[in-house]
Amino acid sequence: MTATATRAPQPGKVPPASPIKRYLLWPARNLWRSLTSMRTALALLFLLALAAVPGALLPQRDLNEQKTEQYIADHGFFGELFDKLQMYDVFGSVWFTAIYALLFISLVGCLTPRMVEHAKSLRARPVAAPRNLGRLPRHESHEVDGSPEAIAERINSGLRGWRKTTRTTQRTEADGSVVTVTEISAEKGYLREFGNLVFHFALLALLVSIAAGKLYGYEGTRILVANGDEGLCNTSTAVYDSFRAGNLVDGTNLNEFCMQVDSFEAKFLPTGQPEDYSSKVRYQVGDDIDGDTWKDAEVKVNHPLRIAGDRIYLLGNGFAPTFTVTFPNGETRSQTVPFQPNELQTMMSSGAARFDTPAGLYPNEDERRKNQIAIEGLFAPTAVFHGGLMTSSFPLPENPAVAVDIYQGDTGLDTGRPQNVFSLDVNLINQGRLLKKERVNLQQGEKATLENGTTVSFDGYQRWVSMQVSHDPAQNWVLGSSIAMLAGLLVSLLIKRRRVWARITPLAAGTSLDDAGARAPADAADQPDDSAHGSDSHNRPETSTLGVRRCVVEMAGLARTDQAGWGEGFPDMVADLLGITPPASGNQATQGNKRK
Repeated sequence: MTATATRAPQPGKVPPASPIKRYLLWPARNLWRSLTSMRTALALLFLLALAAVPGALLPQRDLNEQKTEQYIADHGFFGELFDKLQMYDVFGSVWFTAIYALLFISLVGCLTPRMVEHAKSLRARPVAAPRNLGRLPRHESHEVDGSPEAIAERINSGLRGWRKTTRTTQRTEADGSVVTVTEISAEKGYLREFGNLVFHFALLALLVSIAAGKLYGYEGTRILVANGDEGLCNTSTAVYDSFRAGNLVDGTNLNEFCMQVDSFEAKFLPTGQPEDYSSKVRYQVGDDIDGDTWKDAEVKVNHPLRIAGDRIYLLGNGFAPTFTVTFPNGETRSQTVPFQPNELQTMMSSGAARFDTPAGLYPNEDERRKNQIAIEGLFAPTAVFHGGLMTSSFPLPENPAVAVDIYQGDTGLDTGRPQNVFSLDVNLINQGRLLKKERVNLQQGEKATLENGTTVSFDGYQRWVSMQVSHDPAQNWVLGSSIAMLAGLLVSLLIKRRRVWARITPLAAGTSLDDAGARAPADAADQPDDSAHGSDSHNRPETSTLGVRRCVVEMAGLARTDQAGWGEGFPDMVADLLGITPPASGNQATQGNKRK
């Protein structure tokens, strides 16, 4: 058998750490400390603001898919590269979500310890008086008549509204005597820490509310013709032209309501600049739907209609020309189609319309598809013609007219694929399946006739509005958190945090303070003269029966922040607390001021 000796660790040497600590626990700890530092939180906040810049400069697919696709086609390689980098869906991209999540984690890890620290400071007692009060920026020393208990009671009564505590200590003097010293610590401005605590808590609540609103909220946009006939019922996502939903919204549990747009009114300045938009609507909610009753309301820009927990905004407006196609057999098809404004100051608009042939007019499907009608062109509310060129001079409809291209052929209505509302399918035109037959300018009431006898007439116009339905269940929490943040910030900036200390030291009989602040025997001139009062010495209190009746009171003040300086009011405050005459000058180191 062999004995194995165990070597004891040498003093001063630390045993090596385990691989789990070195390669897993310690790096994770350092990473967490770096992520939850205030410097990292500020860097992520700046990075989040920088990451939002492409969302403001580039078209976003969820807002306008047509404009986004056109932008990609116009910019070739870079357009496709930006698409792969999710630049057209910035706020839903992986990298933007990662920055937001890291910022949220960083703020939670950074602010939670500070909130706990602020909460502890609210419950802490005022700190004890420093050993040398004379080193503080605000210091006063006075010799005051009265017992330490009476002076302490007077100071505590004067510091009403301050958080204060009184401590007594024993101090041994140079001559070996023991003196009982009374110290008062007072602090004011705890509401400043409370405001700081509210600000940080509200900041976390704001982030949580925004995240919850994005998860459970949705937005849907629909174009409605303002004629009182076309309506919107919030029952399904299919009723919207575009719909954006949160990750936890499947569209099956929308708030139920119905609305119709009766009229729209637009006001413009003489220069053509928009001045005001307003739309009169009717809506149903709750029992009104079953009873078929309607309520009137008005929607303006930045003044949404709030019903059923949703907000309905007036986003845009435009003109919807009415076209009627009369086929060779005399049957007619009419459509009122929204045109998209291209110039806001003149409301020059562009759009397209598609018409299918009447049933039974053509014997087979191929011939039917070859005789469908499509219209694409411009609408001018106040038309001005320069030869064959039409422009608009004012946004109000004073002389409405259209300049359109009339196509005949396959409009793509039978394919089932969604098409752009404001333009025709270019592929159908390039493939020769849709042929241009006429290019005409039509004023209201005029018509154009094709070779096969089909006529296209411009009958007039109506106004359309774009309504957005927005649902955000956390909007009240966002508002409340924002108000709480502002209130907490104002309180933390305006409230001043100040500390005051008072040290009361009793003087033995026959002593006073010299110019240096040390005890010294009183001069004969300072001693009371019994001969001036005759033999009536019983009018003067005896020290042996009433104790020491004179004390040295040192008071000092300190502001917690540079912005909360005392100014010149500290000597007056001390004089008021001690009941002495305030100094005539602003000297802050007045000593030997006695109350006779």
